[in-house]
Amino acid sequence: MTKLYLLAIPVVIGIITGMFLTFYSESENDSKLLTISKLIENGSPILGDSNAKITILEWGDYQCTFCYKFHQSTLDIIDDDFIKTGKVKLVFKDFTLNGPDSILAAEASYCAEDQEKYWQYHHELYNNWGGEKTGWITRDSLDRFAITVKLNLLEFNTCLDEHKYQNRVITHYEFGKEIGIDATPSFLIFNDQKIIKIRGNQPLEVFLKTIDEL
Repeated sequence: MTKLYLLAIPVVIGIITGMFLTFYSESENDSKLLTISKLIENGSPILGDSNAKITILEWGDYQCTFCYKFHQSTLDIIDDDFIKTGKVKLVFKDFTLNGPDSILAAEASYCAEDQEKYWQYHHELYNNWGGEKTGWITRDSLDRFAITVKLNLLEFNTCLDEHKYQNRVITHYEFGKEIGIDATPSFLIFNDQKIIKIRGNQPLEVFLKTIDEL
């Protein structure tokens, strides 16, 4: 039986202490659990060039404070310098630690994907972030966001009423737990040879060092 080896390597950048990156080394016949196709399948649409050699897989929750902070700062720089230039692509998977409201928001993002506006809706959710478990995610607020990104509201609400994507969201969470995701945001950054895990909204320098290493 093949085995998955996990090696935690300490990293110190400037005044950062106690933070580490986790390296997953994969043999030719390694466990199917962490193949690249398995990691990104059923996630969000790819943001960026699908042929980019480096992939960032973000695990997030729409109510998560540090996910919001990542999206309002670090992601903009990564987007401009690496995603838009074709060096890196981004995939998002839901890790809904904050309960039913987070699940509903994640479902809504995939209902928006049905109308080819996943990323517009995704960004609208974070742009209107209102805290953790404060009640800001409601059917009314989700409809307002849908109107802002110009979705067909009838189709959007039918999708939500039917909970069309609830199983997809729950499956993301279960798969995340299976491979050791336990916090949001968490990131698996990888090429075809190595996977590096970053836990939490680390400083930009950590992401730049990781991309450079890959």
